[in-house]
Amino acid sequence: MNYRHAYHAGNFADVMKHALLARILAHLLKKPAAFRVIDTHAGIGIYDLAGEEASKTGEWCSGVGAMDAPFSPDVETVLEPWRQAVAALRADRGPSAYPGSPAIVRSMLRAQDRAILVEKHPQDHATLAAEFRHAANVKVVHLDGWAALGGFIPPKERRGLVLIDPPFEEQGEFARCAARFAQALRRWPTGIVALWYPVKHEREVAAFAEAVSSAVTARTLRLELHVAPADGTRLAGSGLLVANPPFTLAQDAGRLLPALVKRFGGAGFVCEDLVPERA
Repeated sequence: MNYRHAYHAGNFADVMKHALLARILAHLLKKPAAFRVIDTHAGIGIYDLAGEEASKTGEWCSGVGAMDAPFSPDVETVLEPWRQAVAALRADRGPSAYPGSPAIVRSMLRAQDRAILVEKHPQDHATLAAEFRHAANVKVVHLDGWAALGGFIPPKERRGLVLIDPPFEEQGEFARCAARFAQALRRWPTGIVALWYPVKHEREVAAFAEAVSSAVTARTLRLELHVAPADGTRLAGSGLLVANPPFTLAQDAGRLLPALVKRFGGAGFVCEDLVPERA
């Protein structure tokens, strides 16, 4: 496993993914009942955008670095939970800190809520475990993220979120994602399941979407942000599938994604019901 997210932290894909993650968590917070979050490919939790890795690529400059100027009020409403998470971390760690999904999750948990953060890379797991060692309602596990889907769901809570964010280093990863996404929903039919994926090849993504739509019966949103034409050689876009989405998420994404396209000088977006809600 060679992928290290520190080189890509805060890029356009992170902004999209984390803004939508924070909106999902904000929805879960509307009810008093406890919820559980399982992050299957957690990374190190907190990133330093002034560090060696992030400075080497500079990807954050055209991502979170382009987000300072305010958007229209309706878009800012969608961004508010993410902006709060970023601001709180920077107030504590300095202006170059950026929260990965574990830090966003931790900042939004209540006392009754729980999170399981799974990381396979030994060094990244050690960093993650040290970061959250004092968080009583967060468990950090050294395990392959795919194994976590079988081992940790369904949890005792009926409500919650599984975030699947694999590195897409291996051949056949899209096929595996489609199968495991469907498996997670079968095991936890009342949970929200969100899966991040890269957009590099249009045909590959289209085949993936078709495989998921054939395997899943729960309502599923397909959300994508395209920043360049998909030519198969670079990361041209970022996608998120969300099964059992909060009822406002499609509307939220419909406001956010075109605004991000304009801000990042992008090529377009997708916001559609991949699997419509059954009557």
